[in-house]
Amino acid sequence: MVILRENQALLSKIATSDQHGENSPYFDGWKAYDQDPFHLTENPNGVIQMGLAENQLSLDLIEKWVAKHPKSSICTKDGISQFKEIANFQDYHGLYEFRKAIAKFMGKVRGNRVAFDPDRIVMGGGATGASESLMFCLADPGDGFLVPTPYYPAFGRDLRWRTRVQLLPIICNSSNDFKITKEALESAYENAIASNIKVKGLIITNPSNPLGTTMDKETLKTLMRFINEKNIHIVCDEIYAATIFNTPEFVSISEVLQEMEHDPMSLINPGLVHIIYSLSKDMGLPGFRVGILYSYNDNVVSSARKMSSFGLISSQTQYFLASILSDEEFVEGFLSESSKRLAKRHKTFTQGLEKEGITCLASNAGLFVWMDLHRLLKKPTFDEEMDLWRLIISDVKLNVSPGSSFQCVEPGWFRVCFANMDDQTAEIALKRIHAFVVKKGRRNERAPMNNKRSKSFQKNLRLSFSSRLYDETNMMSPRVMSPHSPFPRSPLVQAKT
Repeated sequence: MVILRENQALLSKIATSDQHGENSPYFDGWKAYDQDPFHLTENPNGVIQMGLAENQLSLDLIEKWVAKHPKSSICTKDGISQFKEIANFQDYHGLYEFRKAIAKFMGKVRGNRVAFDPDRIVMGGGATGASESLMFCLADPGDGFLVPTPYYPAFGRDLRWRTRVQLLPIICNSSNDFKITKEALESAYENAIASNIKVKGLIITNPSNPLGTTMDKETLKTLMRFINEKNIHIVCDEIYAATIFNTPEFVSISEVLQEMEHDPMSLINPGLVHIIYSLSKDMGLPGFRVGILYSYNDNVVSSARKMSSFGLISSQTQYFLASILSDEEFVEGFLSESSKRLAKRHKTFTQGLEKEGITCLASNAGLFVWMDLHRLLKKPTFDEEMDLWRLIISDVKLNVSPGSSFQCVEPGWFRVCFANMDDQTAEIALKRIHAFVVKKGRRNERAPMNNKRSKSFQKNLRLSFSSRLYDETNMMSPRVMSPHSPFPRSPLVQAKT
């Protein structure tokens, strides 16, 4: 132990801190799966991974395309003629054919209602790398970004771990399906100002993770007017843009910007608007690490492009994707079929839950549902939510993500991913849920955890989590929030003038 402490003293504060964000139930559930992963034949009693938002429902379409187009890869006999050129050094602007193809694809996903400029495409190592680069461009340590709750748990890692910015919750609740209101926006902003936090921007995810809902045009216009009034940035994470499987259709911030720019009554600064995109969700290619930053600010594009040298997309990947995304017939068919398959799985899964009396927030996009289990809590507390979450993982053997890890202010909500498995596994998951509900019997009655593995799991799993406000000096310190609580001040922030 002494040697360990001495070794840690030789490293940086970032290297020795636990601020990566892995100390939350969101990641603990993944670890439970890793220790006992489900397999249809080799481990049928293992934990089913329903905490990972992967889109595996249409990968067969891409596999078939690759088989028909061997020249798309420089690592095949047919594509070897391009090996030397692609394998040699490429500058951090990226292959122009790739940037042109991704820009066209982004327009296609948005119904061709807006066009994207390939010269504004900046690459990053997945949405994580692109997002962090943008934070470095927009903010200094201690600056804050407003984020509506509930929001993606790994934002703490992606956006603030190394940049040292703060994430400031905008409290949303189920009374209006977690929609952002002007009142909540203003309240969060004023609380931040009162706490001497410099607000640099607003971050939204559209379609929402974890809600699976899309923002309507009027809400987006409200946000645009708000950020222009305050002269702050808006960062729109649109990585689920092509996962729409039901009405209403997706409306991008780029469409709203375009419309408001042409309105003489709107005083809009396009340089405040930035989009994060990737192919991880829309095409189911997270392993390719394709992250895109698209900014309407020339200075941000220039700065982010310099930073992109730390997280470039491999030229081989760019070359392959330029080929597949340039095949307009394939892209059209893929997007259509993917939407149909997502709709089918969503319907099957939500109807299966409804048979057990379990409801979900009405959604039209994404790879997950926002499941309401508050009726299974003995008391409406986050401690009770954690107890239920432990039971679901250890007894039901499903890795689902509790709402508290998404900064949700209401206990009892869980995100459940449904697109990262085959039909048979999804059916087994529903059967396990059925058995769990039957075992529970009456509402608010806990089933006993009577096996040794369950007790061992509870003992070893870290379960200390509450809603948090990230600050520069103690970035993961628990700060219990309520819809009426002002932002607590950190010592460093208080000292600022």
